[in-house]
Amino acid sequence: MDRMSSTKPRTTIDDLLKDLLKRVVTQGASDLHLSATNYPILRIKGQLVPLHTLEKLTADRLQKMLIGLLSGIQYERLVNEKELDLSLALPDVARFRANLFFEQDAMGAVFRVIPNIPRDHQELGVPLIIRELAQRNQGLILVTGPSGSGKTTTLASTIEYINMTRNCHVITIEDPIEYTYVNKKCLIRQREVGVHTNSFSAALMSALRQDPDIILVGEMRDVETMKTTLTAAETGHLVFSTLHTNGAIDTINRIIDVFPAHQQSQVRIQLATSLEGVFSQLLVPRARGKGMVLCTEIMIATPAVRNLIRESRPHHLRSIIETGAEYGMQTMEACLKQLVTSGLITYEDALSRAYDVESFKQIMA
Repeated sequence: MDRMSSTKPRTTIDDLLKDLLKRVVTQGASDLHLSATNYPILRIKGQLVPLHTLEKLTADRLQKMLIGLLSGIQYERLVNEKELDLSLALPDVARFRANLFFEQDAMGAVFRVIPNIPRDHQELGVPLIIRELAQRNQGLILVTGPSGSGKTTTLASTIEYINMTRNCHVITIEDPIEYTYVNKKCLIRQREVGVHTNSFSAALMSALRQDPDIILVGEMRDVETMKTTLTAAETGHLVFSTLHTNGAIDTINRIIDVFPAHQQSQVRIQLATSLEGVFSQLLVPRARGKGMVLCTEIMIATPAVRNLIRESRPHHLRSIIETGAEYGMQTMEACLKQLVTSGLITYEDALSRAYDVESFKQIMA
């Protein structure tokens, strides 16, 4: 860090980095990994591919390359917080999400390519029930899953669908801004944490005074953001957000457990009232190594679901999801079975990703 503190940010893109980012696009990679004393590495179809034809990056070379991307404010955040998310546009190539961080005695970074135009739900494999929910006037829709499971992509596709079909004022609060939108039927305002606002919760409170119809909260990271998100969904706004949770039941438990015990009863009531649906996602390698396949668990907030949340019985939600096909619901295991049966993914990959392994084995028997 001491060695960093005297370096002045230039806010430029290094020529080598430009070349590497172009390779991400031309070679069909999803990510670029940069690490000192190593070759640059691409992730192509889920596999790491070192670029052995290039020289290994020295710590100093990599540091100068990365710091050159930063504005003064971003540089200060990196120095103070030891890591930083940012977005980067390379004209006529693509947009990228970058995460800069420290490892051992050097800096490191990962760049992920972001398509210029959000992909369609059907192209992504997102269940079209999300389009029905996207026509609601108020409520909370959650897209959950581990890092790298495509949550942002699903939400971007949904916002673009709304942009083409509804006359709405949409405010997004993101860290960082990844997909960008061209206003069609909607007026879309995008705000980035650390650039246009200091925090998700501050931006969300402000958004409630900006006459929104729809609010996208990039991630519910803390109690204050969750509290304000629930309030917004209760008071006449359609709100989208994400959580790093596995499955609908885990999502409900995580939201409630984050709050102090004396507030949890009220939170259950708010959640039962405002929730419209939970989409939990995984990306599974396509059979024979041809990319990734989206697999989803879907819970729709029917009266039965709302009652179980209100009465603090989330452990009974699984049976509702299992029998709720007429409402568009499905368990992760049922989706995995469908993908295995259709030959899109292997049984072994499905088994390793099932939320309930024994249940998956039973339905596959």
